[in-house]
Amino acid sequence: MAACIDTPRTDTSQLSRNPNRSQSDDHAYNYSKLCRPPLVSCTPFSRNHTKTINKSAVADDFDEQNSLWLTMKEEARLDVEQEPILSSYYFSSILCHKSLERALANLLSIKLSNSSLPSTTLFDLFAGVLEESPEIIRAVEEDLKAVKERDPACVSYVHSFLNFKGFLACQAHRVAHKLWSQRRQILALLIQNRASEVFAVDIHPGAKIGQGILFDHATGVIVGETAVIGNNVSILHNVTLGGTGKACGDRHPKIGNGVLIGAGTCILGNIKIGDGAKIGAGSLVLHEVPPRTTAVGNPARLIGGKKNPIKLDKIPSFTMDHTSHISEWSDYVI
Repeated sequence: MAACIDTPRTDTSQLSRNPNRSQSDDHAYNYSKLCRPPLVSCTPFSRNHTKTINKSAVADDFDEQNSLWLTMKEEARLDVEQEPILSSYYFSSILCHKSLERALANLLSIKLSNSSLPSTTLFDLFAGVLEESPEIIRAVEEDLKAVKERDPACVSYVHSFLNFKGFLACQAHRVAHKLWSQRRQILALLIQNRASEVFAVDIHPGAKIGQGILFDHATGVIVGETAVIGNNVSILHNVTLGGTGKACGDRHPKIGNGVLIGAGTCILGNIKIGDGAKIGAGSLVLHEVPPRTTAVGNPARLIGGKKNPIKLDKIPSFTMDHTSHISEWSDYVI
């Protein structure tokens, strides 16, 4: 059983600090509610930034984060009451930590460590990144809410935090992406490799991912280096956001806000999947998909046709509706 490591530590500047730190037209379909904050910034957090931050906004963010963390700790206590055999596990994973940042750093460090890469070393690295990156923690919170709200198999926030590998793989990527943006590519690629081995989710640290992300089941998800995933996106297992194999540079898909991508889908090339679009399971997408439309098939075609595709009236990543398009797409019945 892993021991709680939420204790004062010696200077870890060589690991946890940045060595270079000198530093659509349809108004009825209201995406302002969907696009809460922008994509997670790649800009390293600066202490001087606090001079321009609205103090009341900071207080609100702190209260919301603290509220979620307190909820998770209460859920952990209730779980221990039901299953006392897990008391040591819940104590070392949740209850002994003073913040979400340190609990996440602890969990990821244990999951991704091996015989030559000790968890204590990884903890110092992860804690340093997370505690200096409030934008990552805001994204972590939105991811927890996304799993709890959209996945009926998720019984609590703490259940998602401890047991959902799609959530954990996404958070490992957030740390790796921060390191990548700080030109610490070797560390970033190491985390990518370990996350791929442990979670079977391979996300290049250069990929940009928004918040409110659900990787449902997650096994076999592959995201290329120049891919962009917007806010409030739901992605099922065995999805590839890849290149065509014949392009260099910016070569991977750009996924809009509120998109739902079904299991086994391949989206290839530097193409745009519009806000609120839905991609049916098993599809091969090689061309742009307009906002609020449904594409399905191999190769994928728009439901309703290219000239007048049927428009969705709900955000598919929230409804998680994978089958409503079938009556419009095929009359095949088993």
